[in-house]
Amino acid sequence: MSHAESIIERLQAEGVRVVDFRFTDLAGHWRHTSIDAASLDARQLEQGFMIDGSSIPGWRDPTEADVALKPDLTSARQDPFAAQPTLILLANVVDPATGQGYEGCSRSVAARAEAWLAGHAAADRMTTSVATGYFIFDDVRIETSAARNAIEINGSESEAAGGQAYASGNPGHRPQPCAARYALSPADHQSDIRAEITSILASLGFTGIRHDHGQSPMQGRLAFKGDHLTGTADRIQLMKYVVQHVAASYGKSASFMPRPMPESMGSGMSLQHSLWKRGKPVFAGSGYADLSPQCLSFVAGIMRHARALNAFTNPTTNSYRRLRKKASEPVYLAYAAYNRSAAVRIPFAAEPAAKTVDIRFPDPAANPYLALAAIMMAGIDGIEQKLEPGDAMDRNLYDLGPDEVDDLPTVALSLREALDALEHDQDFLLRGDVMSEDLIASYVSLKRQEIERISQAVIPLEYELYYGS
Repeated sequence: MSHAESIIERLQAEGVRVVDFRFTDLAGHWRHTSIDAASLDARQLEQGFMIDGSSIPGWRDPTEADVALKPDLTSARQDPFAAQPTLILLANVVDPATGQGYEGCSRSVAARAEAWLAGHAAADRMTTSVATGYFIFDDVRIETSAARNAIEINGSESEAAGGQAYASGNPGHRPQPCAARYALSPADHQSDIRAEITSILASLGFTGIRHDHGQSPMQGRLAFKGDHLTGTADRIQLMKYVVQHVAASYGKSASFMPRPMPESMGSGMSLQHSLWKRGKPVFAGSGYADLSPQCLSFVAGIMRHARALNAFTNPTTNSYRRLRKKASEPVYLAYAAYNRSAAVRIPFAAEPAAKTVDIRFPDPAANPYLALAAIMMAGIDGIEQKLEPGDAMDRNLYDLGPDEVDDLPTVALSLREALDALEHDQDFLLRGDVMSEDLIASYVSLKRQEIERISQAVIPLEYELYYGS
């Protein structure tokens, strides 16, 4: 029995009524189209079916609109939220003329990156574990009409509701920064929501799940054990879907926006990578922090290409509301063991197989397929060139004075700066046809359109500052 035939048999055995095919656009958003399960046959599953690629920003021109969705039959999962019994199948987008992965398909980029790495001398596999922040609000109201430009955020842990008073229990007390971190209920109002998120993720095959309160009011943190490159990106997409649906079931709204509240810490997405060759860890060695020379070169590659990587790992203008100097965020391109103030951290590992490189500047707005592929390509470029990362920075970078940090390189500090860097530093991404110049140009064009649209907006603060002038 073929894999497609086994899926058809599963549909019948489990009473599935809808098959939902999901794919990812350039911005990293899940999109979908559904087929009635009773009308689906094995041939459609094996060959895929056409969709209109011109309707997806940055994809096809209307004159050559057709692209094919080809489902990954190993990705089948029951949708825990659908009213009708629904099976989710993740799909790659394929060029119908060649049968190859469409260059604008994010998941196909990740698959090409993995295929390229599989034949590399330095490593044949990368695994990644994830720890991400997010916010859950009671109510968010947004209006951007010509006559009204406003946002209102409400949450039970907000300062107005006395929710920031974690330290003393006194609603009038303004706590120290990060007082919310690891808060215990009843100050932590969202522990039951996070527990339900965890239960659903576990039922979908996630492992190593850990959750707790974030540093800011109404912020949660969620970590889970990773997979190979494409599999980890799949899990990030599924995790977002679960978080948003569980929040909605409680009458709340979840956001992975990097910094939705100006007075609070933002949400990063820490990515812990490890490389393997024939089942053996590549990063373990006898150098600094028990690292191998290849690991140190991987770190150097990340640091060399960090500003270009920011275009994928920090892809919104709001990302740079988080990545600011003096904001207790990992903006300085330094590395060190255990040091959470560095952009690249080497976590403690009790055994060689657990040795990882923790990249701390990404945020959850990233398209995970493009971000993970780009990080891998940057690190491998460092290994190929035998780059050196320099001395480790074992000091708290958040506490350094202005004269001490002037000479330290930083990540990009605006989306415009990141896109400029990507346009000038992209050769490492073109290796093995993992990405193409056309893909990068389309991505940059979409992001520049966002910058232009936001630059033309009039924000409420401008009225406060200038209306009476």
